[in-house]
Amino acid sequence: MTDLVFSIVILAAILLLVAAFVYWRRTGAVKQPVLMVVLALIAIGNVLIWTIPTADGTAPVDQIQSAETG
Repeated sequence: MTDLVFSIVILAAILLLVAAFVYWRRTGAVKQPVLMVVLALIAIGNVLIWTIPTADGTAPVDQIQSAETG
């Protein structure tokens, strides 16, 4: 289930980056596209926090999945 959530978050981040570029090119505004890029970077950062292994070699997402199974 978490794999699906991470996939959706990454897809949303990619779409935010594309939409920010399109919005900036179309309107010339800066504030809204910058906020969209910041949101995309935060989403990607959250996925990385959950998936990058710690010093002992286990990722936080692996700990969740092992707790769910038993």
